[in-house]
Order: sequence, then C-alpha cells, then structure tokens
Amino acid sequence: MYVAGPSSLTSIKSCLDEGMEPTCFESSDDIGGLWRFKEHPDPGRVNIYQSVIINSSKEMMSYSDFPPPAHLPNNMHHPQLLSYLRLYAQTFDLFNVRQRPDFPVSGQWEVFDAVMVCTGHFTQPHLPLNDFPGIEEFEGRYFHSWEYLSAEGLQGKRVVVVGIGNSGGGIAVDASRVAEQVYLSTRKGAWVVSRVGAGGLPGDLVGTSRLDRLVQKLFPSWITMMMEKKLNRTFDHRLYGLQPKHRFFAQIPVVNDDLLGRIISGRVLVKPNIREIKGSSVVWMLWCLPLATTMTFLPSGLLTNGGHCLCLYRHVFPPGLARPSLAVVGFICNLGAINPLAEMQARWATQVFKGLLTLPSQEAMLQAVKRDTSTLQNRWDNIHRHPLQVDHIPYMDSMAEELGVRPNLLGLLLREPGVGLRVLLGPCTPYQYRLRGPGQWDGARQAILTQWERVAQPFRTRMPYYNMSFFVNTTGILF
Repeated sequence: MYVAGPSSLTSIKSCLDEGMEPTCFESSDDIGGLWRFKEHPDPGRVNIYQSVIINSSKEMMSYSDFPPPAHLPNNMHHPQLLSYLRLYAQTFDLFNVRQRPDFPVSGQWEVFDAVMVCTGHFTQPHLPLNDFPGIEEFEGRYFHSWEYLSAEGLQGKRVVVVGIGNSGGGIAVDASRVAEQVYLSTRKGAWVVSRVGAGGLPGDLVGTSRLDRLVQKLFPSWITMMMEKKLNRTFDHRLYGLQPKHRFFAQIPVVNDDLLGRIISGRVLVKPNIREIKGSSVVWMLWCLPLATTMTFLPSGLLTNGGHCLCLYRHVFPPGLARPSLAVVGFICNLGAINPLAEMQARWATQVFKGLLTLPSQEAMLQAVKRDTSTLQNRWDNIHRHPLQVDHIPYMDSMAEELGVRPNLLGLLLREPGVGLRVLLGPCTPYQYRLRGPGQWDGARQAILTQWERVAQPFRTRMPYYNMSFFVNTTGILF
C-alpha cells in the first residue's frame, strides 16, 4: 500500500483478514491522508481547510464491520472523522504495519508479491491560467484551493472564487464571513443539496435504499424531474443564478447548507465565467478547480490503454499485467461516500491476489473497460473531468456477488423480516455486506438494527430519548 488514508487503512485490514503481511508506505508521519488537517501543509500533499465538514453522514461513510460511535455527529468535522479513522486503526491493530525509511531511495515495494495503490483521486493543483486572459498582469494574489487553510488574511478583501464544486461552494461561504465581498464565478452552475434531509435526518439516508434505486432504474426521467422540482421548491436555482444545464443525476451536486443564506444576504454574489482579468490590488482570486491526478511512482503507461484516460478493470486492476499483482483502491467517485467503495475494492482485490477469484482474459477486461466508459459517457455529464464515477449500489453489488457477500434479500425477508425490510427499505449502509460469506461479521445484524439509534444519539443533547424504531421512507412505507 501507499499512503495511509481511509482507502489504505481498509486495504491493510483486508490484507490482514486474508492472512497476508501488508506494509504501508506513508510519506508523512501519521495516518489520515486528506483528512488530517495541517496548519503547514507538506509540499506536494493535498490538504483541507479548517472548517471542512464531511458531506456524507457517518452511517453511510463507515466501514462495514466498524459502526461509528453513536455520540459522533452525523456529519463530522474533520477532526472527528480523523478520530474515527484512528479508532478503526487501533481496534484492528493496523499500526503494526510501518513505513520503510529508505523507500524514497530504494522503492522497495517492487520486491513484494502485490501492490495496492491508495493515493486518492488528486494530489496536485491544476491552474489553467491560459483560460484567463490578463492573468499575467493581475496585481492581486491568486492561488488554488489546495493552498487554502482558512479565511485568515481575507478580512476586508474582495475575493473571487472560481468554480462551484464542493470546494468552491464551501470556500465561498467560509471567506464571505470576513471578506468585504465574495464573488462566486461559475461557467455551468450546479444543483445544490443540503446535508439535512426530510424530517431533519441526514440527507444521504433518505431516498437511498435498494427499493429507491430500483424505482430510479425503472423510471429514470420521472425520478430526475421530481428531484429537480423538489430542489427548486426549496429555492429556485435560476433565481439564484445557479441553474445548471445538466440534469440532476448527470453530475455530482454541491452539498452545502450555508451557500443559500450567503447569497440571499448578498455576502456571496454569483457571477458567470471570467472572460478577462484586469489589474487590481484589492481582489484576491481563488481557483477551486479539480486537482491533477499524478501517479509518477508507477511505470509510464501502466494504467492507460487505447486512448482511455485511465484503463482499470472495474476501476481496480490494469488489464495489461501478466499477473494481477497491482490494484488501485479508492480511485473512484460517486454520489455518496468513498470509504465503503474502497473497502469493497480492497476485499475483492485481496481475494484476487490469493487466487480465490480469477480475473477474465486481458481482451475481456479491455472490452469491459470500453463498455463501462461508454456507459459512463451516457450517464454522466463532463465525464472527462471525473472519469471514475459509478453508481453506488450496482457497483458494490457486482463485486459483492463475486465475493459471495451480497445480501440475500429474499432469504432475509423470509427468515429475518426485521433485517430484510431494513435492507430493502432503509439506507444501503455498508453493514449489509457483512451478513454472509467471506468476512462475515456477527455484529452486522445488530449494526443494521441499531443504525437509526446511532443517527438519533447526537441529537439527544436536550431530549433524553427519541424513538427511531419507525422511520417513514421516501416511498411512504413504514417499517
């Protein structure tokens, strides 16, 4: 493994579960990866800013055999997420793997039987300065969100935030609390959703069940239209200058609870794309554009083939290897949390390493990559910027089927209707993939039965008890 972030930690555990002896190379002095905030970022390493709160709720981003402590808030501030990662590593004794001090010189990973690359999506800032005429004469300061730590130093400044992804929206809100004025420049707009869903529940726990997924698959246009109408009832995206050209499910939305309040109060002004920049000593420009993907430690061309920007079978294995000895884990994105997907990739990859599962021929894998690429191009807008987007449940289920850990829904409904109904109608939490098969966990049933209690626990600061035994799903079904 390389880099001890969330994807690497679950990969270490998957190796240990299979009786392997993993070694993790971490270029810093601690675990956490992206989620370990640093006042002074290490050169060449991505960082987060001080006020970052995770978009996914704790139940949806948890590891499948390690429910988060009930007292943690549903959407955690980054120090709380790091504490969860530390607790995970301590519980499963993952700190026994240690960094080789001579790795930068020796590159000793080459002597291992297999390698799992867990560096995450992006590591370097990308500033397309040629797209902004006049930037060379700009008298203010400009920098990438990669360098942004907090709003300190922006007091009384006029700030332009370029780009309306999750970083752009979050930083625009953060800066607007102290800046004289913040301008949010966006070419295409975005759908904005809240972390808070129906009834005040975490938004990603509502409408994300297996039944919801089936309805969406059967009636995609209708579901998309209803979702967009619902969002525009909350606030009219066109009125706020945010109406995008793409449909809701064609691109990852912006998750932000504060942006609307900053816009309606005038603290953030939404502007179109910048055409030209003229010198100014009072404006700071902050680019919130995608980071560049770099894996310079791998042989050139290993992960590409036939014009594809990244050629990985099931987003994990390069098809061109004589033996499946290299797996990429966590290099993927979707509408939900990354941790459960990375964990499933790691569980699947370690089974392949051990020879318990066999990959198809190189030709078959290449054809599968082409099919997946075509499907993604039809499914997602702007796929060249996010080439690794997948549908959460189908992607997880496809690997789980091979592993023998996909939940047997019919069997559960017949034998354990309480658990079965929650698997069908409740949010697709990771614990579902520990009910059976390799890696089966005895606590999975209890984790599913008590997941709503863990959701309710952080709210009990005033109320001694709130019964979450019954939850109204968005389909209107009670269980």
